[in-house]
Amino acid sequence: MPLPAPSASPERVDIQLGERSYPILIGAGLLDDPQSFAAVPAAASALVVSNTTVAPLYAKALRQALAGRFRTVHLLELPDGEVHKNLRTLNLIFDALLGHGSDRKTVLFALGGGVVGDMTGFAAASYMRGVPFVQVPTTLLAQVDSSVGGKTAINHPLGKNMIGAFYQPQLVVCDLDTLQTLPPRELSAGLAEVIKYGPIHDMAFFDWIEANVDALVAREPAALAYAVKRSCEIKALVVGQDERETGLRAILNFGHTFGHAVESGLGYGEWLHGEAVGCGMVMAAHLSQRLGGVDAAFVERLTRLIERAGLPTVGPALGADRYLELMRVDKKSEAGEIRFVVIDKPGSAAVSSAPDALVREVLAQCCRAE
Repeated sequence: MPLPAPSASPERVDIQLGERSYPILIGAGLLDDPQSFAAVPAAASALVVSNTTVAPLYAKALRQALAGRFRTVHLLELPDGEVHKNLRTLNLIFDALLGHGSDRKTVLFALGGGVVGDMTGFAAASYMRGVPFVQVPTTLLAQVDSSVGGKTAINHPLGKNMIGAFYQPQLVVCDLDTLQTLPPRELSAGLAEVIKYGPIHDMAFFDWIEANVDALVAREPAALAYAVKRSCEIKALVVGQDERETGLRAILNFGHTFGHAVESGLGYGEWLHGEAVGCGMVMAAHLSQRLGGVDAAFVERLTRLIERAGLPTVGPALGADRYLELMRVDKKSEAGEIRFVVIDKPGSAAVSSAPDALVREVLAQCCRAE
């Protein structure tokens, strides 16, 4: 299956949410181009929130690109990693905003991966009850998923992303050049969120990923450009119909119920989010098979693709009781009943409950022995 020809100008995908609508710009060389941010409201000051890994690579270029729109562009470097996605780190952003005398027009820029984006968005939603913010995602996972759609949150020791808000950015700028500096493990983690869009919505895209996964792992620009664009198109379609996840949007969490349990059970940061989601999709596929939605051949096909993307396909030995305990804290749970995103047919997903006994069968098959 041929790769699409790369576009000379940025691709644009729009999130249609009425007065909260905004564009996603996708292309190379966007981060240091002032034109990428021309639609951002001008203000006296801006705060770029990044981390100790990303800031040395890209903060200077972004601050220079923003210099014409803001009198002062401050920088805050947070510690890197999922383990720091908590209230203590969130307060560092509030400390910086208050310390700089930031007002309601101050614009926050999230420069980094999903952790930076989630925390910066939550800070923007909370500071003075809401200030503008812009997502500048620098990881594949953030570009195809977490930067789009307005979910913001921090983790709690008892559950992932349980404290947060729906708060849409003004703009998302996906500079594909930043993907060239990603560690291989981070790139693979992002591919998990790319892969999920096929089984839940678009099997033609799934076919394309299968044909081009080696090109994606090799970071071929045309392959990455198409993967980011198509992923954003699908997420935009879903979010535009269900901004606050009252129904359809929940399908975007395919693999996440199992995956979040892995992250929480091992301790945040032991597995990357995308690694846990990749393995969680294998578990969710097995559950889907037991519920009659897909056959064994589909489960095998998805498992092999996740493996080819460099992701784990066997879960850690937390024990079935611990998995079930953790999954009952998931945001989709209702009255203590775990709700899973399952494939009811290839290219279509739904939210469903399942008997604990069936889930235990899946865990016994998909996890390491205790």
